[in-house]
Amino acid sequence: MRLQKAGKLSSIAPPAEAAQDVVYRWLKQHVLTLPRHEATFVTEAEVCRATGSSRTPVREALLRLESDGFLRIVPKKGAYVAAITEADVESVMQARGLVEDWCVRRAALIGEPLAALLDQFVVRQAELQQSPVTFIECDREFHRTIVRSAGNPILADFYETLRDRQLRMGVQAIAASEERTSVVLVEHAAIVEAIRSGDPERAAASIAVHLSNTLLAMRSPATAGWVRSTADTHGSRF
Repeated sequence: MRLQKAGKLSSIAPPAEAAQDVVYRWLKQHVLTLPRHEATFVTEAEVCRATGSSRTPVREALLRLESDGFLRIVPKKGAYVAAITEADVESVMQARGLVEDWCVRRAALIGEPLAALLDQFVVRQAELQQSPVTFIECDREFHRTIVRSAGNPILADFYETLRDRQLRMGVQAIAASEERTSVVLVEHAAIVEAIRSGDPERAAASIAVHLSNTLLAMRSPATAGWVRSTADTHGSRF
C-alpha cells in the first residue's frame, strides 16, 4: 500500500498541536476511508513519509489506534487493518437493531428533554455533510446518546464494542451514495420527533426504518474515486 504524501505537519495542523495527535487524526481518517473489503498493512516508514513526521509520534499514534480497535500491530510487519466482510456488516447491524430497539423504547419515555438534546446532533450533522468522517462520528454520538439514555450500562458498554466497525462501515455507506447524508438527516429527525411524542412503538419503528436503510447503503459498493473533504484529509487523496 502506498500512502499519498500529506505534507509536513506544520501544513496540516496548528503548530501548538502535538505531533502525535496530528498523526493519530490523519491516520485514523485514512483507515476509516479504506475500502471495507480491503485488508492491508500500514508501516511506520510509510506514515512518516506521508505526514513528514518522525517515527516516535507515528509509533505512538499506531499504538493509540490499536487500543481503539482500528488496527492490529504485527511485529516486524507493520499495522494490520482487517477487511470488513458482508457477514461482519450483517452481524453488526443485527446487534445494533436488537440494542437500539430496546433502548429507543425506553428513551421515548423521556420525551422532550432527550429530543431537545438530539436536535442538536441533527443540526451539527447538517453542518458536516461535506465531511464524511466527522459526519459519521456525530452520527455515532446521536445513537450513543439514545442508547445511554435507556439507563442500562451493560447494553451501553456492549454498544461501545461495535464502535470501530460502525465507524468504518458508516463512512463507506456515506461514500456509496451522495444522497445518503440528506436521507440520514431526515431519518434522524423522524427518530427525534418519535421520541418527542413519547410513543415507544413509533420510536422503535423509526429506528427500524433507519437501520434498515443503513444496511442497504452498507451493502452498496463505495463510489469509485470518492474523495474526502479538505477538512477530513488536509489535502490527501486515497
